[in-house]
Amino acid sequence: MAIFCFGLSVFFRCRVVVLVMTSVVSDTAEAVELCPAYNLYLKPIAKMTLSVALPHLKMPGKSISNWEVMERLKSMVQPDQFSSLRISKSTMDFIRFEGEVENRSVVKRILARLEGKSIKLSGFTDVLKVRAAENKVDFPTRHDWDSFFRDAKDMNETVPGERPDTVHLEGLPCKWFAQKDASPDRPSEAVLKGVFERFGKIRNADIPMLDLYREEMTGKNFNTFSFGGHLNFEGYVQYQDHTGFVKAMDSLRGMKLMFKGEDGKAVACNIKVTFDTSKHLSEASLKRRQQEREKLQELERQREEHKRKEKEEEEKRKEEEKKQREREEEEKERRREEKLRRREQKLKEREEKKSQKKMKKQQEEEQKKLHLKIATEERKLLLAQRNLQSIRLVAELLSRAKTLRQQQTEQKRAELMRLQQLEERRRLQEEELRRVESEKARALELQRKERELRERLLENLLKKRTNTQSHDSDRVLTDLQACDAPVNGEMKPASLVKTENQDSKPKMQEKMTSEERDRPQREKRSREVESDRRSRRSGGGQSRDRHARRSRCSRSRSARRRSRRSGSRTRRDRGRRERASPDRCRKYSHGQSMSSSRSSRSSSRSSSRGPRRHTDSRSRR
Repeated sequence: MAIFCFGLSVFFRCRVVVLVMTSVVSDTAEAVELCPAYNLYLKPIAKMTLSVALPHLKMPGKSISNWEVMERLKSMVQPDQFSSLRISKSTMDFIRFEGEVENRSVVKRILARLEGKSIKLSGFTDVLKVRAAENKVDFPTRHDWDSFFRDAKDMNETVPGERPDTVHLEGLPCKWFAQKDASPDRPSEAVLKGVFERFGKIRNADIPMLDLYREEMTGKNFNTFSFGGHLNFEGYVQYQDHTGFVKAMDSLRGMKLMFKGEDGKAVACNIKVTFDTSKHLSEASLKRRQQEREKLQELERQREEHKRKEKEEEEKRKEEEKKQREREEEEKERRREEKLRRREQKLKEREEKKSQKKMKKQQEEEQKKLHLKIATEERKLLLAQRNLQSIRLVAELLSRAKTLRQQQTEQKRAELMRLQQLEERRRLQEEELRRVESEKARALELQRKERELRERLLENLLKKRTNTQSHDSDRVLTDLQACDAPVNGEMKPASLVKTENQDSKPKMQEKMTSEERDRPQREKRSREVESDRRSRRSGGGQSRDRHARRSRCSRSRSARRRSRRSGSRTRRDRGRRERASPDRCRKYSHGQSMSSSRSSRSSSRSSSRGPRRHTDSRSRR
């Protein structure tokens, strides 16, 4: 189990290494050709450093999630995206992130979106300030190697390898620099030279991992675990001219290596490029490594000779041991055979005893099986009888439950029918009550409209009569004064007119006296109307109807009396005028009769002026 866990840990660690070393490239617009024959390109590194200042946590146990801060930063740079974003340093005061994008043109836009901005996290009142800056590339400059070789005392600028002409490359993927027909885990010096000859002629190239004795010479381990093979390697490229070295360093500054496959997918990895400071490809170093290699080869031959001798001795010893084992095995085989014979004899005797015991056991078991079968059959018969009884009992219970259920259902149905009949009866009664109420409301509305119409007609009639009577009376008086019409062919004398005027005076006096006589009656009727109104306000509808009928009857009687009196007066006046001048004033008498009738109506109206409020209230009712 421990070995399995260790293997899993190594596996996941290696997966992390593989993911960190290479990254998928989706945009290859800024890629520069390095060696199209081997599908290798150079892509600019677009990295930036993001620093987020953390507030002081006042509440114990509360923490800030780095993942949440990282997600907020990713959302702030939308629609652009980070190709990679990781935490480089995390303290109580700040979190530092290292982000990378596909192209350098995106860096300025992302820096403008992040520089000086703030982040508000859920659960925290303070905001987090963000500072962003472009990451400086750690790459040597011309001043670095010039000053190094100038100040170094053990360097000679006239000797190759001891001057700035060798490029030291680290982190190169083995698969990208391997021969097409060779193992992908073993890079080739020829491929390395072919790739970097673009910058100038190469004097020498070296891949330390290809030398079998280099590990023993330097004490380094060039093999990296990558699922059974090498992952990356380091190499040295020495140019013949200084210009080739300078051109290579300038071209590789701030770049990472990109491999573009035949399917169009691109993968990039970061490589470390420096100038050689160890005189790795100088003549002295090459001779020294060659001498060490020869010494190691001699030692290896001695070791192989020693191993061969040890192997021969080991073979002889194994042969002697083999013979000794064969003799021992023969002795053991003889003893084994003797033991087997004795064991077979014992087994035969034991089997005979077992067979006898077995026969006895079989007979006993047969007897037991027979008794058990009889008991089982009896038990089955008893269970069948009980089952039949239980079935009959259950059938009886079910039939009784069914009859009881049917009775309950019938009772419920009868109760439901009775409730439906009651509901129908109640609904019919409600409909009848609503119909009666609607008819009553309609009748009351018709009565109200009828009363309003009557009141309006009566008011219009009274107004019309009053106006016509006053107008006719004035016109008759003027006509009588100015009339000088012939009566039976003669003119009426002025004395007769004067006598008629004098005769009309006692008539007017008589009319005034009749009005004075009718005044108490009018006052009495007005008092009755007032009392009737009060009783209607306080009493019910029947008492109001009785008072209304009484007042209506009394008014009709008084009106008839007045009409009779006025009719008798008009007839007397008409007879006098006809006797006085039957031919001259026929037209006038006719107009006078009309005016007298109108005056009688006006007098009746004036006499009924007292109970007018009563009639108005009655009409409104």
